[in-house]
Amino acid sequence: MSESAYDLIVIGAGPGGYVAAIRAAQLGLKVACVEKRGALGGTCLNVGCIPSKALLSSSEKYEEAQHGLAAHGVEIGSVKLNLKAMMARKDKVVGDLTKGVAFLFKKNKIDHVRGAASLAGPGTVAVTPADGGKATTLSAKHILIATGSEVMPLPGVEIDEKRIVSSTGALALAKVPKHLVVVGGGYIGLELGSVWRRLGAEVTVVEFLDRVLPGMDGEVSKTFGRILKKQGLTLRLGAKVTAAKVGKGGVKLDIEPAAGGTAETIECDAVLVSIGRRPNTEGLGLEAAGVATDARGFIEVDERFRTSAEGIYAIGDCVPGPMLAHKAEDEGIACVEMIAGQKAHVNYEAIPGIVYTWPEVASVGATEEQLKEAGAEYRAGSFPFTANSRARTTMETDGFVKILADARTDRVLGAHIIGPDAGTMIHEIVAVMEFGGAAEDIARSSHGHPTLSEAVKEAALAVAGRPVHI
Repeated sequence: MSESAYDLIVIGAGPGGYVAAIRAAQLGLKVACVEKRGALGGTCLNVGCIPSKALLSSSEKYEEAQHGLAAHGVEIGSVKLNLKAMMARKDKVVGDLTKGVAFLFKKNKIDHVRGAASLAGPGTVAVTPADGGKATTLSAKHILIATGSEVMPLPGVEIDEKRIVSSTGALALAKVPKHLVVVGGGYIGLELGSVWRRLGAEVTVVEFLDRVLPGMDGEVSKTFGRILKKQGLTLRLGAKVTAAKVGKGGVKLDIEPAAGGTAETIECDAVLVSIGRRPNTEGLGLEAAGVATDARGFIEVDERFRTSAEGIYAIGDCVPGPMLAHKAEDEGIACVEMIAGQKAHVNYEAIPGIVYTWPEVASVGATEEQLKEAGAEYRAGSFPFTANSRARTTMETDGFVKILADARTDRVLGAHIIGPDAGTMIHEIVAVMEFGGAAEDIARSSHGHPTLSEAVKEAALAVAGRPVHI
């Protein structure tokens, strides 16, 4: 086996890994990044965040052309779906961005090593090519594991990526299914379910818990559930799938109440299994290398992202915390900056979560349920988009902004938005929270008129009981 020496070897070229590699190179480290996928960017760029957002955008335009333009005085003839062209656009977006990451690697003199990595001893990584050829050994003082996550399997339901698909298969269906069942009412399932509903599928969402987006603020979850129903999705809440049988005509799913009760069968053309993700660490040789994992398989790390093995670090989806691309990026940057002797941190209280349906859903910080459970004294201020001038002009008035602040200090503890461009608007509140700001800071900041962001200001005013436009 040949051998090459580096300051840092990054295993995985997803958002966490490639960003960490670039930042390390900027800091003067000699870096190699090992990736077994053919293209850089990881799950997010190749079969996750980016292609799903491309399809979300395309499907929104298709639905607007069908149903949303007449009210604006724009009359058009019949609208035809060209699914092949839509998929080709999605693939081009992905291809262009993966080439962009490859360019950044060359610009920063990062060695891109293709193959499957495994820990082969202190400071050593073995890389096996995809064709099973001769392994290469790389050595480095520091090794960073950024291997991300993989689809969580559902017992009794075998994914074949044809009739029963994961999120990967749902991004590449050859035709619009007549009836799609989405198992799981979280971010991914609702986004992809929305895509195929807009393109003409009947969509049923089966969720084990009693509401969609169960990790978000309760008021947000309930309101969004009503919006989804209004959009035509069928929600089967408090239900679980126990078995699936694929036949010539489609799939038969056995479901029953989560609390127990009479079972029934749902017939459909396709099933999307989207019940969550798990750490992608198989084949890395963690145990042999002395890298400890918790009961759920996540790699255990300290506040400096150090594992239990000397010189080995881990970030992103394979360590505890929210499985979000931007969280992985922040951790990657902080980790390599500390390796380089700098001071860095990640403020986990100010990491936003966004659902890219339409309207979008965005959240940062604590929910009301969490604050109540902690016995915190807080004040809540809400403002609906029905009272926002810009939302009225665009006919996108579903949803609201809610801000939660400490009752004594007024420091912003959390914020939750359902509405148009919620994923963009949440970042104003993220920035305020990062600096320890108060709801009054938002309320006293000038917001352009007419803009959607005025709803954020009004929600901040509502925290103090003085909203203007409602």
